Amino acid sequence: MLLGVTALVWAGSAAADALPQATRVNLVTSTSEVPVADRVLVKKAERRLFLMRADEVLRSYRIALGLSPEGPKERSGDFRTPEGRYRLVRRNPRSDYFMSMQVSYPNDQDVSRARHNHWQPGGSIMIHGLPNMPKRDPDYYATRDWTDGCIAVSNADMLEIWLLTPDNVPIEIEP
Repeated sequence: MLLGVTALVWAGSAAADALPQATRVNLVTSTSEVPVADRVLVKKAERRLFLMRADEVLRSYRIALGLSPEGPKERSGDFRTPEGRYRLVRRNPRSDYFMSMQVSYPNDQDVSRARHNHWQPGGSIMIHGLPNMPKRDPDYYATRDWTDGCIAVSNADMLEIWLLTPDNVPIEIEP
């Protein structure tokens, strides 16, 4: 499989006062050169997300979690990040955050547990970048847990995660 990238290359001109002109160049590389993760691992206590291929760590990223990160998500509005085995099931390039990938929370066990306690399990758990319309200073997002239960990364990290994970990749979220 090949991965294509289009780049603009500025070509100079013989005339000293002429503006350079953009030329499109297609760069093609084999995906054997691009590391693609076969699973995502989140370690909440470490505030780290790992892209994995077999048992090898391809990349590691600092993350922010929900406002109440201790323990697994139990219900809507508890500000916790889920724990368990899920999949990244949907990509949204136009979310309220810089890109987002939806975690398949709640799974059947999460729904059963919430139903047993007469709660709504909640949903819309994502991996995403920073808000498109930030309400706080950038330092706030970089130094604390700030989501409603999602897993947040920097925008640059989100772009890399987006590119290095296939659709429906498994994600395990550990305490």
